[in-house]
Amino acid sequence: MNAPRRYVKTWIEYLGFLVVRAIGAVLPFRLAGGVGSLLGWFVFRCTPIRKRVTMENLNFAFPELPARDRAQIAKGAYRNYGRAILEMLWEWSASATRIRSVIHLVNPEIAVDAFRRGNGAIILSAHFGSWEFLLATSYFALQEPMTVIVQRQRNRKIDALVDRNRSRFDAHTVDMGQAIREVLRTLKEKGVIFLLGDQSGSKESIFLPFFGRPAATHRGAAAFALRSRAALIMVFLVRRADGTYDAHFEEVGFADLKESNEQNIIELTRRHMAVLERHIRAHPDHWLWMHKRWKHTAYFESGSVNRQQESARAQA
Repeated sequence: MNAPRRYVKTWIEYLGFLVVRAIGAVLPFRLAGGVGSLLGWFVFRCTPIRKRVTMENLNFAFPELPARDRAQIAKGAYRNYGRAILEMLWEWSASATRIRSVIHLVNPEIAVDAFRRGNGAIILSAHFGSWEFLLATSYFALQEPMTVIVQRQRNRKIDALVDRNRSRFDAHTVDMGQAIREVLRTLKEKGVIFLLGDQSGSKESIFLPFFGRPAATHRGAAAFALRSRAALIMVFLVRRADGTYDAHFEEVGFADLKESNEQNIIELTRRHMAVLERHIRAHPDHWLWMHKRWKHTAYFESGSVNRQQESARAQA
């Protein structure tokens, strides 16, 4: 796309986003969730956006379910995605007190006790439930500043708005491509790292079973935890019947993994992936099935892998 067209496209997307943001800002929380759910239903019923990817993912993940049940999960996932967008926009104009009123911390002592051991913490989650609330949730539990690893949006104007919201709760955002130095500095100072780790890694990532299929998986969370001995804590938001959320914390233990080597990185990555899969199986409509999570699986299964990836498959 040439520069003038790209410029116009950026501004059209940005202005459209501002309109949707204004709508989300004036709606009460429950109504914002309802409107988002309806929007998600409309996209599912009336557009082909990522529907083929969604159904392919669900067919592989739940082959034992009838097609009707998989379709219901897909519809729920689209509804959840719509909710997540509108609730994110609601959050941008809400006070911390209002945000806190819709998040119920079920077991924050898990995170607090792990952080108090004094080696810092890595908080890991996924595109699950209303994921833009996760930063606020983690801050409410720990009351500590965080270094947040983010994937930048293609539209820089929209990205700046999203970034501004993420920075509200004493959070400093770092581009994923430039994160290593900031992560090491934060963990050396016994601080807190936050990241979402459920999206596909590159072909050079380690491949581990996820819903029974090899999936390219980021090794960063496990590698940093083993190197720094920071606690590895996962957090998930599960929606209540009234539209508010229960926040569940879970520590991924690795006291038995004494060294920061390749074998232990693979094992710890396997452990936190197993926790994620368990939560998705419990609430499958909460996860972002539209993502191409297994997009490199065919590459792996073709045998076009290096020795490291072969080793990961052998240990799976």
